[in-house]
Amino acid sequence: MPAAFHAMRRADRLFRIVQLLRGGRLRTAHTLAERLEVSERTIYRDVRDLQLSGTPIEGEAGVGYRLRPEFDLPPLMFTRQELTALVLGARLVRACGGAESVRAADQALLRIEAILPANLRDRLDKILLFAPDFYVPQLLRERIDQLHEACVAPHPIEFHYVREDGTPSQRVVRPLALYRWTSSWTLATWCDLRENFRVFRIDRMEALRVLPETFEHRPGQMLADFLKTVSADEGTGALATRRPQAR
Repeated sequence: MPAAFHAMRRADRLFRIVQLLRGGRLRTAHTLAERLEVSERTIYRDVRDLQLSGTPIEGEAGVGYRLRPEFDLPPLMFTRQELTALVLGARLVRACGGAESVRAADQALLRIEAILPANLRDRLDKILLFAPDFYVPQLLRERIDQLHEACVAPHPIEFHYVREDGTPSQRVVRPLALYRWTSSWTLATWCDLRENFRVFRIDRMEALRVLPETFEHRPGQMLADFLKTVSADEGTGALATRRPQAR
């Protein structure tokens, strides 16, 4: 079975561990392993990862674990449709988001489940909408984080690029925003050399470097201007109707 489906089950297993540790009772790794049908070694690894992510779990191997009382917050209410949207959104982030976003999505769902009433927690296992997460390599996930930070700062970036026809080039651009299309992430930018907007597939970038200086967005060169340009080119009034051609 593909590794992604094991990873998907692991996210659900982390939710269950948090629920089993609520209430202040010590639970041993052996007890947790039996309930979740995994090895004790898997429980030790999962608990360690939860602790590293900020979940306040006390205890140690051979003694037992419990969740600190302050993590047991009042129930949070969602409609069935809202809960489905939240879980699906987090699964989509896990499937194609950056590394930091994946960790944040997992942690957000842990926090949400920790304060759901029992009837809503039971519904989590019945949300059968999945997004396999083995299509985006870890290096690409880290690049998404790097480029997003450059967009937010904002910092110009420098990189080598290979077009679809195999033509190589060296680029220095001002990043504006990242867009996920059917099978790839692209970066919308302003290129001073071309004096125009350019869109690049991030899986064709090499030797990427975020430059230390910052830049100011100028009239006619901002994200809003890019969106207007794309909408006008497509003649539809909506960016997402067709993917801009990566340069």
